[in-house]
Amino acid sequence: MLDEADERAIAVARALTVDAVEAAGSGHPGTALALAPVAHLLFQRHIRHDPADATWEGRDRFVLSCGHASILQYTQLHLTGYRLEREDLRRFRQLGSLTPGHPEYRHTVGVETTTGPLGQGVATAVGMAMALKRDQGRLAGADTAGLPDRTVWVLCSDGDLQEGISYEAGALAGRHRLDNLVVIWDDNSIQIEGSTDLTTREDTAARFAAQGWFVQTVGLAADGDIDIDALDTALSTARAHTGRPSLIALKSQIAFPAPNAVNTAASHGAPLGTAEAAAVKARLGVTSEPFTVPEAVLRHTRRAVTRGAELHRAWDTAFAAWAAAHPERARARAQAIRPVDPAAVAGALPVFEPGTPVAPRDASGKVIQSLAEALPRLWGGSADLGDSNRTTIASGGSFLPADEAGGQGLSGRNIHWGVREHAMAAALNGISLIGYDTPFAGTFLVFSDYQRPSLRLAALMKLPVVHVWSHDSVALGADGPTHQPVEHLAALRAMPGLSVVRPADATETAAAWLSALDRPGPVGLALARQALPVLPVPADEVRAGVARGAYVVADAVDAVDVVLMASGSEVSLALAAADTLARRGVAARVVSVPCKEWFAEQDAAYRDAVLPPAVRARVVVEAGCAFGWHDLLGEHGRAVTVEGFGTSAPAQQAMASVGMTEDAVVAAALASLASARP
Repeated sequence: MLDEADERAIAVARALTVDAVEAAGSGHPGTALALAPVAHLLFQRHIRHDPADATWEGRDRFVLSCGHASILQYTQLHLTGYRLEREDLRRFRQLGSLTPGHPEYRHTVGVETTTGPLGQGVATAVGMAMALKRDQGRLAGADTAGLPDRTVWVLCSDGDLQEGISYEAGALAGRHRLDNLVVIWDDNSIQIEGSTDLTTREDTAARFAAQGWFVQTVGLAADGDIDIDALDTALSTARAHTGRPSLIALKSQIAFPAPNAVNTAASHGAPLGTAEAAAVKARLGVTSEPFTVPEAVLRHTRRAVTRGAELHRAWDTAFAAWAAAHPERARARAQAIRPVDPAAVAGALPVFEPGTPVAPRDASGKVIQSLAEALPRLWGGSADLGDSNRTTIASGGSFLPADEAGGQGLSGRNIHWGVREHAMAAALNGISLIGYDTPFAGTFLVFSDYQRPSLRLAALMKLPVVHVWSHDSVALGADGPTHQPVEHLAALRAMPGLSVVRPADATETAAAWLSALDRPGPVGLALARQALPVLPVPADEVRAGVARGAYVVADAVDAVDVVLMASGSEVSLALAAADTLARRGVAARVVSVPCKEWFAEQDAAYRDAVLPPAVRARVVVEAGCAFGWHDLLGEHGRAVTVEGFGTSAPAQQAMASVGMTEDAVVAAALASLASARP
């Protein structure tokens, strides 16, 4: 199916791979060399994309899950006419270049998601496919023949499918019948340590078939290269197939056509070396200087620009015709996907009466119900914990096929993730990357450990996703230390770009949700299970204080002797301790610190107004470890925190057993005062 010009373009792409890795002195040439025909076929014939407009709404998405082969994607972006120049390929893996070692979202034009940690790309793509399906549901019920389903294309490796997240993601995709998802598995049977026989005897194709996927197998061509004709047919078949996601098990030989490096583990992650690089280029018939792209080849590959413009115009024309024929549906879709305006939904937030005992997780549930009515783009679910996390949208229905009991089809707003926290967090990233929705996901705070790689990528990409983590401390009680988070707040706060918010009451919880909708990156809400009294602070002051990360909730009448800082349920504990201290003649200021990250963003004047530098007696009260608080405590501060695991007991007894008591806070305040005295 390929003509001579295609063959020449593939040879040049392979030569560019060799040149870039050799120039960098590092990289992963094997996969990029072998899969150059696959990438050419995808970018020239199958992926609907417009190199002149990388954000075109009607485009497909391409995810290089085996992100170590990034030069494969960069080469195609250059050859097909994206804003990636030959000089960028020369600077592969160099400081400040547009061609980093792994693809990075927002950094390189045409890169749809950051990949590299194996398995993440596959799981993120599942979320992308879900979001595109949901948008197709907004268009459904009308003639959308000119608006084909947007397909998510994935290239993945053996390592991707060995990661546990791929099992979770594969099950999700099969369950939701994501027929707009096509995964091409590079079945080359080689990884860093050698043959995959060292690690697995699994029938991977059978695994995906069992999870509800449509599976095709493409073997090697007679010359040992990719069987491009068979792959072309398989890709077309996969795109046309309905009712199931597609897996194409593609046989390849790593580093083909390198004469000596082919099928070697060494070619996975190291340059070929001068002699082998010259040998492979000679076999390709490329004898020009490094990074040379003949003008004839560039004219051929940049036909993708013309093709993209035609696809773009056809989409725009079809969309305009659909909108004219169905104006009400078009207005509803535009309303549903428009960017969030927090000010516009602030009035929808529930109001909580001061003094009323309300668990923050319950308050969050009420906020979700209110926001769901005001914000059509809000949807999400929990890892089989909807009742416990209070994340179920009462009027939302289930995101399940409409022909199943309880299924609301593509309009359903409750995602049943199952006990799959890792893939849930990655798919949440994928939904956010599409840009039409505000997604959220829930689990217990202790199980955020299962989500960390996906959370880290959300932070790296600055994705506005919301994680609802309930059962935030030892106070969850009798489930015991396996379920009681201790180090989790500190560990999550250590992640750059992730905002961790631990509300003190129901009003702070509503304010935290509102601020989360206005943040450029991921936000995690750490919510108490137990009922807490609503603080006697006006809601507008709470909203302003939460947005700034910390604020004064109770102050001394005269000069402040000691500052009690607390988050979450311990704010109430600090308030009780302040009353006791007042009866002893000690004036205490109580500061709620729902989000240390947001407080750190404030100017020095505000921070000093909340925590006066002259007041050196300070106490932090939090049912987690003290790590990360010492910058605010200073030299004389004291921490009433949890430095060991909890215990199985009713909530109050469990908290008392780890020292979270009013007496402990009072004693710490007096000790800090004694230390701070001249």
